[in-house]
Amino acid sequence: MPGSAPISCLGPWPKDVGIIAVELYFPSQYVDQAELEQFDGVAAGKYTVGLGQARMGFCSDREDINSLCLTVVQRLMERNNLSYDSIGRLEVGTETIIDKSKSVKTVIMQLFEDSGNTDVEGIDTTNACYGGTAALFNAVNWVESSSWDGRYALVVAGDIAVYATGSARPTGGAGAVAILVGPNAPLAFERGLRGTHMQHAYDFYKPDLVSEYPVVDGKLSIECYLSALDRCYSVYRNKIHAQWQREGSEKRFSLEDFDSLVFHSPYCKLVQKSLARLMLNDFLSHPSPNTETGPYTGLDAFRDIRQEETYFDRDVEKAFMKASADLFERKTKPSLLISNQNGNMYTPSVYGCLASLIAQQTPSQLAGQRVGVFSYGSGFAATLYSLKVTQDHTPGSGLDKLVSSLCDLKVRLDSRSKVSPAVFSENMKLREETHHLASYVPRGSVEDLFPGTWYLTRVDDKHRREYARRPLDEDLPAEAERVRSSTANELIPSPAKKMPRIPAATAGTEATVSN
Repeated sequence: MPGSAPISCLGPWPKDVGIIAVELYFPSQYVDQAELEQFDGVAAGKYTVGLGQARMGFCSDREDINSLCLTVVQRLMERNNLSYDSIGRLEVGTETIIDKSKSVKTVIMQLFEDSGNTDVEGIDTTNACYGGTAALFNAVNWVESSSWDGRYALVVAGDIAVYATGSARPTGGAGAVAILVGPNAPLAFERGLRGTHMQHAYDFYKPDLVSEYPVVDGKLSIECYLSALDRCYSVYRNKIHAQWQREGSEKRFSLEDFDSLVFHSPYCKLVQKSLARLMLNDFLSHPSPNTETGPYTGLDAFRDIRQEETYFDRDVEKAFMKASADLFERKTKPSLLISNQNGNMYTPSVYGCLASLIAQQTPSQLAGQRVGVFSYGSGFAATLYSLKVTQDHTPGSGLDKLVSSLCDLKVRLDSRSKVSPAVFSENMKLREETHHLASYVPRGSVEDLFPGTWYLTRVDDKHRREYARRPLDEDLPAEAERVRSSTANELIPSPAKKMPRIPAATAGTEATVSN
């Protein structure tokens, strides 16, 4: 597969730096949103139609942010036959904080011990749902810098999104993504094409250091998200126009220049509204839009509106959602599989959307596409950037391998177990009461987890966490050790040995929740 290069081959600027492989993990259980509507006593359709959500994945007390990230990293390494010494940078983006000092990255480093590789740069990055994107940018920048040593960068984004009982609870979810970054990638970052907006706001934050639950200003959060989208799109357009002008083109950029668009997805309906918002941007910035025929037909009444006054204008929203319906179906709806079926994963959310897009197209359909990616994190931080998909879609190509690795997403989603809303509520109550405790042994069932899942076995009296892995092969004893083959860079199970439980800390740091 494409990627790292020997030092002797390194040039001044690696070519086509971007995403080589993607691995996604989500919990093995979910609650049905229609059943949750009944359980919560709200109107039918409030969650399923109003939010656009069908199912919500959730974790028992057997899983935490460390176990999610251990699982997704080992799964990526195994499925791509990678050796741990091929990784030169590892960075984690998360807002699920269980320790105010010790990083998740240092916990993951235990997977590297057998390889002897401790020369791995990077650490954790935190700002709500944006941390994964910041970590990804850092990885790309590292590969393109003088610091690069020819090895891969690995980016991990993971979170457990939970809310107190109330209207925000159905917008939860959980999961993790691992992204392998290097040169000659099938999904390359387009250089110089990032539009970023950063601003201070208390739209969503976590000031209670002993609670997993955020404080949310729902209306302000929507306004921040949409205003950040406006700003990022404006900056992105200006940058691509400047590039085109240097190349001698006076073409105007519009949504049609993105073959696909994926968004951070707190809930699916907001994504649909976001695409409509970008169409509004195109309409207002166009010097003379045709309102007689084409996509802007009948929109002349909105020509003189002030963009910053339209965040909650239902007439504008309705008109542009209708006008952009075809664009949404073609460019964005395929990306919402994971979001609709698993919920909001926070930092992995937008990359779950990217994985969904890849999983539902063939290599030949993806080849040559420009994919727009909008990442948002409350507080707030946002970027719109683009990926260019390679033209090489031949069998065995990097793109072919990437698509093949994600083609089982629907099967994996369908293999989960449905849990009643009452049991889901009991799990949320248990997490609320125990997630910060010392001297705690989880009560959740290990047998309910997917094979190959890391899980929490205990928290000792000094808040040190210990983990074990459910074996990939059900015929193996529990906690089967993974050992390195002496003949290949492949990890193989050893049924004759036991996997030692991995402590997450060697010092007595106390676990608290912070953001």
